[in-house]
Amino acid sequence: MIDNRPLSPHLTIHKKVLTAVFSILHRITGIGLSIGAVLIVIWLSILALGPNYFFIFESIATNLIFKFILFLWTLGVFYHLFNGIRYLFWTYSVGMGLKTVYISGYIVLILTILATLYVWII
Repeated sequence: MIDNRPLSPHLTIHKKVLTAVFSILHRITGIGLSIGAVLIVIWLSILALGPNYFFIFESIATNLIFKFILFLWTLGVFYHLFNGIRYLFWTYSVGMGLKTVYISGYIVLILTILATLYVWII
């Protein structure tokens, strides 16, 4: 039996709406922050083992890949923080107009970038 009906809609045919993308990123950064927190605790635990293990701590801390992952984790911390504050305002129905939603989204992005650069430069 030949069926000429269209397939069910999926993510590739929908327009990427800013609020949907921000919501997905908020969930992804939440998961990433949880994993990153565990890894940072392990990293600091190595330091707490004493001077004999300091070379392990130092080799991890000077690794470029680790610094890049730590930079992304810092970016995630600030994005999740600022976007969470935005969601907190939405909980009380503040800033729910379409124009305000988009403006607050761009403010979240700008604050995230500025705060991350501030931490890593200063």
